[in-house]
Amino acid sequence: METTSENVITLTQKAADKVKQVRDAKEETKGKPLRVYAEGGGCCGMQFGMAFDEKQADDNVMNAHGVEVVVDGLSADYLRGSTVDFDDSLQGAGFKIINPNAGCGGGCSSEGKSGGGCGCSSKDEGESEGGGSCGCSH
Repeated sequence: METTSENVITLTQKAADKVKQVRDAKEETKGKPLRVYAEGGGCCGMQFGMAFDEKQADDNVMNAHGVEVVVDGLSADYLRGSTVDFDDSLQGAGFKIINPNAGCGGGCSSEGKSGGGCGCSSKDEGESEGGGSCGCSH
């Protein structure tokens, strides 16, 4: 399978600006694309996350506001139509993955730590990994 350029997800300008700032702050992440992924688990069946990573042969590759974004084929099925945003409100800054396809019941907590919370926000602003869980936005 070869790399495709389907726009699986959208990155807002605010998220792209923050990704560039975080990526360029560390020598080991400079120039790497942002990987957005889905993995099993979490209160709603899937967790979504982000990390700086190398491109793989079967990745969907997109460019959003100057940020190269990659999504593997399996994750693309769960993330299609999602938007990555950055929230810098007083409640805590972090990335949010807003997934219109995720159905979320009432069992989610909204702890402000990496990998937790129903709003898929990574409250640890600036980490290259971390994301959220079930993909719904409240």
